[in-house]
Amino acid sequence: MKLKLYLLLGFLLAVCTVKAQNWGGGVDDNELHFGFTFQYISSEFKILKKPDWREPFTDPDSGMPVSGPLKSVSSKSSPGFGIGFVMNKRIIENADIRFTPSLIFNDRLAYYSFEGIADPLEKKVQATMIDLPLSLKIKSDRRNNFRAYVIGGAKYSMDIASKKRTNDAPNAPMEKFLKNKKNFLSYEAGFGFDLYFEYFKMSPEIKLSYSFNDVLKNDPSPFSAPIDKLMLRHVTFSLFFE
Repeated sequence: MKLKLYLLLGFLLAVCTVKAQNWGGGVDDNELHFGFTFQYISSEFKILKKPDWREPFTDPDSGMPVSGPLKSVSSKSSPGFGIGFVMNKRIIENADIRFTPSLIFNDRLAYYSFEGIADPLEKKVQATMIDLPLSLKIKSDRRNNFRAYVIGGAKYSMDIASKKRTNDAPNAPMEKFLKNKKNFLSYEAGFGFDLYFEYFKMSPEIKLSYSFNDVLKNDPSPFSAPIDKLMLRHVTFSLFFE
């Protein structure tokens, strides 16, 4: 996947630089302009465990243990995708303010290994998010059809998934969900390139996002009980068209 992205970026850069300077649709001439974006997302939890995280979980209703001791709690990256809009306001020649609201479809995965159970139990958090990022974009001077930039800011995320995905009241303790908060803030930073074509500008961008605070909704279950804090991080590859 990474090799294909590098080859694509190299090809686009070569196409843009061998030709005469393109107009780029005139987007840099406007103080305010708009566009759209497609995103590939990889998300992963950072899990901070409690000191007694290995202890069996006791059902608060019956007072009986419902799981064996834990051997491990882990997470791995999970892919997703998003679509969104771009609103770009030029501040000065080399700095812009950008607002890029997006609709994100992305699952998050956690794995629990219990003594006495051969395979780890996978807990999937299904999320449909509205992301509202506000960023500062610092740009280099344009060189022919190429311009590099760095970007940083913060975003507010809202989960609009249906209640059906989080309603586990009738479930047995070992069938409970791992729940996340519906709203949280993240900080993010990344870099990208503006590539100018005749009638538009395309910008491949890579960005890292990390939640400010704990995203765990701490319901009593064998899956939330061992966790002290659950942080969320995203790596996002975006293509912007403006």
